[in-house]
Amino acid sequence: MKLKQYQERTLAALEAFLAEAKLSTVEHAFAAALARQKMAPVRYRHYDFGETPYVCLRLPTGGGKTVLGSHAVRVATRAWLGQDYPIVLWLVPTSIIQTQTLEALKQPGHPYREELDRAFDHRVRVLDISEVTQIRPHDIDNQTIVVVSTLANLRITKTSDRKVYAYHEDFEPHFIGVDPHDPRLERVGEDDLSENGLGRAALGRIKYSFANLLALHRPLIIMDEAHNARTPLTFETLKRVHPKCIIEFTATPDVSATSASNVLYHVSASELKAEEMIKLPIMLTEHKNWQEAVRDAVLTRKRLAVEAQKDTSYIRPIVLFQAEPKNGAVTWEVLKQHLVDELKLPAETIAVATGTQRELDGLDLFNPACKIEYIITVEALKEGWDCSFAYVFCSVKEVRSAKDVEQLLGRVLRMPFAKRRSVEALNRAYAHLSSPSFSQAAQQLTDKLVNMGFEALEVPSHLQHGCGHLFGDEGDAQNVVPEEPPLSIELPVQPVFRDEHTDALRNITVTPTETGTFRLEAKGMLDERVAEKLIKLFQGAERKEVRGQIEQHNARVEVSQAPSQRNVPFAALPQLCLAQQGELELLEPEAFLFLNGDWSPLDFPVELPGFALKETDTTFEVDMEGRRIVYHVAEEKETYDLNLVASNVTETDMVRWLDRQLRRQDVTQAVMIRYLSQLVGHLIKERGFTLTALVRGKFLLVRAIQRQLALLRDQVADRGFQQALFEQTVPVETSFDFTYRFEPGLYPARIPYYRGRYKFAKHYYPVIEDLKGEGEEFDCAVAIDNHPTVKHWVRNLVDRPHASFRLPLSGGWFYPDFVVELHDGRLLVVEYKGEAYKTNDDSREKNAVGELWAEKSSGRCLFLMAVKESSTGLNTLTQIERIIDK
Repeated sequence: MKLKQYQERTLAALEAFLAEAKLSTVEHAFAAALARQKMAPVRYRHYDFGETPYVCLRLPTGGGKTVLGSHAVRVATRAWLGQDYPIVLWLVPTSIIQTQTLEALKQPGHPYREELDRAFDHRVRVLDISEVTQIRPHDIDNQTIVVVSTLANLRITKTSDRKVYAYHEDFEPHFIGVDPHDPRLERVGEDDLSENGLGRAALGRIKYSFANLLALHRPLIIMDEAHNARTPLTFETLKRVHPKCIIEFTATPDVSATSASNVLYHVSASELKAEEMIKLPIMLTEHKNWQEAVRDAVLTRKRLAVEAQKDTSYIRPIVLFQAEPKNGAVTWEVLKQHLVDELKLPAETIAVATGTQRELDGLDLFNPACKIEYIITVEALKEGWDCSFAYVFCSVKEVRSAKDVEQLLGRVLRMPFAKRRSVEALNRAYAHLSSPSFSQAAQQLTDKLVNMGFEALEVPSHLQHGCGHLFGDEGDAQNVVPEEPPLSIELPVQPVFRDEHTDALRNITVTPTETGTFRLEAKGMLDERVAEKLIKLFQGAERKEVRGQIEQHNARVEVSQAPSQRNVPFAALPQLCLAQQGELELLEPEAFLFLNGDWSPLDFPVELPGFALKETDTTFEVDMEGRRIVYHVAEEKETYDLNLVASNVTETDMVRWLDRQLRRQDVTQAVMIRYLSQLVGHLIKERGFTLTALVRGKFLLVRAIQRQLALLRDQVADRGFQQALFEQTVPVETSFDFTYRFEPGLYPARIPYYRGRYKFAKHYYPVIEDLKGEGEEFDCAVAIDNHPTVKHWVRNLVDRPHASFRLPLSGGWFYPDFVVELHDGRLLVVEYKGEAYKTNDDSREKNAVGELWAEKSSGRCLFLMAVKESSTGLNTLTQIERIIDK
């Protein structure tokens, strides 16, 4: 299972953090991780875990948190634990998710299990918490052991209340030879004596329990849905097992002042959409009563079923109905009878899934022979259920709070086969709610989407009104953007406005209602001064709710004004190509590596500068380019376990182990083995390392070799780059046969978003990533936005190849800051560099490739390396004007 790019970036952030923590402190590593992402600095919270890394990875619902958990085991083991085979405690919030996770991890060939098998040479054992007595001493350090449990099994105030902490004679062999005074381990108490038939002589001895076994070997903890586990009792529970590393996964991390998660990396919902993981936008339709909502949900499914016939894959759209609990008016029985009697749906197409009705059990909803098209639930599918054929969500309850729209909404967001469908209607999700107004329904859906991991600023882009236009008969019906519904608020009293508000009131009407209140409707943007006047008419929770309605309405209006939301096309950008044997192919960084044939690390002196080891009786120091790591010497049974014989590790054994860790696509295995053989020989014979020392420091040695190989690779690629761009011995051209185009709805921005007061009029997308509200780069963006020849522009995203314009460099890709389309059809690419950076090597390389791209475009493209002030005294705006007027 190939990971999505946002998943790769998430794991890369985790690995970089753990590697940095190994060299310094977790606090410093956390600050460095945030700085790399240009995130605002946040204080790292230790929670009394000291230098034990405790971080959170935030992915919205549908982002694949469990598969990332499997990969995180490998990353943490190599980058931090320094073990061949760890013990992993995998904690989940509910028994339902525990069962699903356990089944997936135990199933050979399942993507979760496949990753573990690949990473640990198929020496993996997965156990339910009830099966841990099967663990034997020889299993430890000879295979990766993954124990899946709910947090509730561990989270208690008295350890005698859970079997995890109970004395069990099967664990006795694990504690032979253990220091009887080890302070980490719990002792036998009075309760244990009576429960296990022990004599009083056992009182005070180490308790033979699974919790003590974990504390002894310090597990890696993977915590799913971690927002459910941020209490003082949870922290105390985790401390009892003395974890070596804790990695949380959640869509909604805790942000409270007392227990906020250490969020290491954020993934936005837009990134999931861009990589075809979820259906967006959500087409929201509000209805006066539940019968209308149900009727239109059924009609939406029928229209989707027709559209699905046009797709190359089998898709059977499903409606997910949320009925009321048994004490409500529209229970599942009432709803099903309505579907069958009033709407004439065949009973065999309807399944009920509640706590007592389990009609989905044993059904394969993906099977073409399955007839289920409608599923009725209350909240039984709230967690753990996943069927990407679910397209339409319908709640029969009138929306009154965010709780009325349960997490069931997330069940209709998964994209079938994780691939964008050819029919646009099949790329969207649909919601039908009983609500008096779109604004109210949208506000409640917004609250729930934020709870599912969406960023508040990106919600308006992904929540649109109505769905009928998607099924029009006209050829361009799918490109119609519906007009944003007016804001509707019921006011307790008639508002009084001042004369200076007159211009701001032109789009507002206020009318009395039969109940003595006043109904305000606003078409388009609501003026901030008027909004504050209205908000003051309310108190407490109502004031907060009205403020949210106004903010979301204004955000939706602003979104609808963006060129991308109006389906205005952005011109295609040509790309740099390499002419090979009369044909063009896209020029990529890898091409520079092989311009002169295959590269080999054997073409360079075989050495590892900067690598040093120093060993004492109790510590093991590794010095890599002046940064020192000090940690406890691993036990002999751990250090000599290389999946080989238990004794007499040879240089050949070491080389083979290193080869498995350092496999690369750009170096053949034969060349890699020769290189490693010579390198190990060099370290032993010329540098004076003992083989034992190299084995004990093998994980640090791997990192040092990886760094050296990357350095050598960059040198080869740079030579190829110089030939192609500066010596021009390689035919390179800018070709419109290979283009990139910014597409409407495809801007996978992630925080930090632009939040400045200046409103950009020409940015192609409604959200702007990573732009501060002041400073030199902001001034450059304002200059672009204000230029009369500019049609629209994009704040280009970095490291999002599926949604960014990029140019090749020797060591990777160059993502320019701004991409601009001019009214005359030309394309301008701007890279902004402050005065201090405009002359460095990196900037010169970017400037060279940008100017070459423009030069080879026959005048259709322009490139500018803008600076605060040029050598001739020109400011940014003048520099932009000069390049445009060429």
